[in-house]
Amino acid sequence: MPVHTWESSQGSRGKGVGIGLALASALAFGGSGVAAKPLIEAGLDPLHVVWLRVTGAAVVMLPVAVRHRALLRRRPALLAGFGLLAVAGVQACYFAALSRIPVGVALLIEYLAPALVLGWVRFVQRRPVTRAAALGVVLAAGGLACVVEVWSGLSFDALGLLFALGAACCQVGYFVLADHGGDAGDQAPDPLGVIAYGLLVGALVLTVVARPWNMRWSVLTGSAHMNGTAVPALALLGWIVLIATVVAYVTGVLSVRRLSPQVAGVVACLEAVIATVLAWVLLGEHLSAPQVAGGAVVLVGAFIAQSSAPAKGSAEPVAVGAPERELSEHRTSA
Repeated sequence: MPVHTWESSQGSRGKGVGIGLALASALAFGGSGVAAKPLIEAGLDPLHVVWLRVTGAAVVMLPVAVRHRALLRRRPALLAGFGLLAVAGVQACYFAALSRIPVGVALLIEYLAPALVLGWVRFVQRRPVTRAAALGVVLAAGGLACVVEVWSGLSFDALGLLFALGAACCQVGYFVLADHGGDAGDQAPDPLGVIAYGLLVGALVLTVVARPWNMRWSVLTGSAHMNGTAVPALALLGWIVLIATVVAYVTGVLSVRRLSPQVAGVVACLEAVIATVLAWVLLGEHLSAPQVAGGAVVLVGAFIAQSSAPAKGSAEPVAVGAPERELSEHRTSA
């Protein structure tokens, strides 16, 4: 499935908006753990929290799904793929990994997705990528290892590592599928419709996996504690559904449409940094010096990667090497 480029005179502006949307998505996704952890500590199973998150978001987006019901006929494979990979696959594989390996290790492997996206572009699509983009991915991955302090809980459970790698592959599917058809003009699949049906498919799949009929529903009627402060459980759930899922997916998919999967993927690495900082501020989980340094490295890597590739609105290819650019200029001048 190709990663497309667009031509427009609004390239720089489009890229700026895309970066803003990608940052908003990372912020929204990054806040999910801070709201979910108190619910889990109050007695909800992690997988049940995921089911509530996806199902609640699917209900919110249901009117959008009805409005774009023509997508069921036009793009059934895209909708099924987005729901299975970008919604259910990422969540199920990640939480399955958490049951077998440390959180930091699982998070680090999942956020190898930007490197896998570059691999997809380079080796599957056989398109060149810039050295700066590759350097940005390496820096982001290294900084992320410091943020999650991967050395504090190394474990080599083969099945757990396989689940974490599955989550990373599903994230690649999220970025690639979010970009699919983005250059088709008026015929492009509406991103809101894709998200709405993706959430519906994900909710159905997770219902089978999570078995919510065994959930402790009474937890939702009480309060959960956030760093010693009692917060209504329904308020935390509302944040997870509306902000950490609906807003996060909408801004994330729109950012991919304006940027490219590889650029948006590296910026998404900031989610782990944001999650760590929010946990520090709201949950009292203090950051160590390596975590602070790692966060700075992730920021540098994301900046290098997003600045090395033009936006979809530019006339240049998203991923291009110097020799190819020089050859193109030579042909033009000739």
